[in-house]
Amino acid sequence: MFNTATRWGLCGAGKISHDFSVTMKTLPPEDHRVISAQTSSLRPQVSALILTTHWRVGLLLLEAGKNVLCEKPFAMNARQLKDLVEEAEKSRAIWSRCFPVHAEVRRLLQEEAVGEVKLVTDCFGSRQLHIPRWVEKELGGGALLDIGVYCLQFVLMVFNGERPESIQATGVLLDSGVDESVIVVMKFSRKRMAVCAFSIAAQLPNDAIISGTEGSVQVLGPMHCPTECVVNDRETEHPLPEPCLPLNFTNSTGLLYEAEEVRRLKESPRMPLAESVLLTEIMDEIREQVGVIFNQDRQ
Repeated sequence: MFNTATRWGLCGAGKISHDFSVTMKTLPPEDHRVISAQTSSLRPQVSALILTTHWRVGLLLLEAGKNVLCEKPFAMNARQLKDLVEEAEKSRAIWSRCFPVHAEVRRLLQEEAVGEVKLVTDCFGSRQLHIPRWVEKELGGGALLDIGVYCLQFVLMVFNGERPESIQATGVLLDSGVDESVIVVMKFSRKRMAVCAFSIAAQLPNDAIISGTEGSVQVLGPMHCPTECVVNDRETEHPLPEPCLPLNFTNSTGLLYEAEEVRRLKESPRMPLAESVLLTEIMDEIREQVGVIFNQDRQ
């Protein structure tokens, strides 16, 4: 199908870029090659591409005619995201959607293995208050943009990208003005609901449960990069390949599924651009209700 390898250039030389380059070594070199990595810093501790720059760098690359894989969050708000979508030829977000466990969940829902879905609950919490990029507003800090997005995207996956009828969010903020902990309740059509909780101050179970009229599906933690799920008390596993070098984050070799998706498809049906826009609009609404305002919202 393809005559040459997909050649990857990495924007940023932080921990995730390291894990991505290590993951590419688990795939055939005739299919994927990392050929460059660019960073704006030559300091001893090279920083990652911070969240506030995703929009600017992504737009620059798209305007230059490059195909872009942009991890979450796509942008700081829906207005920025729509700029990217207008330019996009190849764009992705949320590596979670490409994991085999998520593919199994989608299949089970299509087969109505748990009957009619009535409630989705998920949570993601990790103690990160000691890390500047998580707590500083200028760096796009807060729980929502970095880990809450995983909870919200899971809900949208279960409900096929449907816009919720209502969103109610409450939370607490750090002195810097970013969200520390947030709880979100969403109501969907046909009396279906979802509850999401996320925090950068406390460790949570980091799992997701889909409850239906005839059973349940539990995605075991870490729900954002899962290898196990329990379907009506029956557990299934989808192990990941072993990395050739140490990784910074849990299950980072799962990035290979996202890379393969980019190689195969122009726009992934697993995470279409329209759903990325909806996800960002929901996050904008949550930030407004909780009281988190970034400088990008005023521009």
